[in-house]
Amino acid sequence: MPFRPRQGKSISGSLFDRAPANAPEHHLVAYIDGGARGNPGPAAYGVVVQDENGRKVAELSEFLGRQTNNYAEYSGLVAALNYAVQHGVKALKVVSDSELMVKQINGQYKVGNPALKELHGRAKKSIAQLDYFHIRHVLREKNRDADRLANQAMDRGMGKKTEAMTDQPGVVPEVNGLVRNGVVEFLGTPLPDGSLVKVRAVPRTKNPSCS
Repeated sequence: MPFRPRQGKSISGSLFDRAPANAPEHHLVAYIDGGARGNPGPAAYGVVVQDENGRKVAELSEFLGRQTNNYAEYSGLVAALNYAVQHGVKALKVVSDSELMVKQINGQYKVGNPALKELHGRAKKSIAQLDYFHIRHVLREKNRDADRLANQAMDRGMGKKTEAMTDQPGVVPEVNGLVRNGVVEFLGTPLPDGSLVKVRAVPRTKNPSCS
């Protein structure tokens, strides 16, 4: 029978030493991570979704504002489950470096924090919609892609430039400009030909060349 944890029921044996039995041939694997700088502090999650052959099918991330590490970890789990449910996926494996969350989802530890209880409940409801679900713990160094996405989301939320924004040819994170005679004139270093830009009008409260 597919592995399907139930609310409040402990799982016998070690989830960290064995693979789940009877995994469906077609399933997704979600590597999830969440973090906060300060705990609580600026927080975000990152999720890398792969198919059963290890091909990447999606990357998810979101800045969460001021939250705790555990809140961010749970938010990543909820995001991965939402992705599966919304895309009609019925079998999902989750890989996380949060041993606490893994044991709480498997019913081995209780959830005391009210904010985490709410996310825990949302996760359980989504799990109930799947035919197969398994979650396991790994060390942080084996979850680097999800960690990278979470940190990039934190950087974005804190107004920092990330490598993903700056190492692509022709991509500039943010520049200033003025409209003269209906034409946008960019200030500072000229943009290379072929650059893709998005224009957002803001109130002119000061000289943009000084910003």
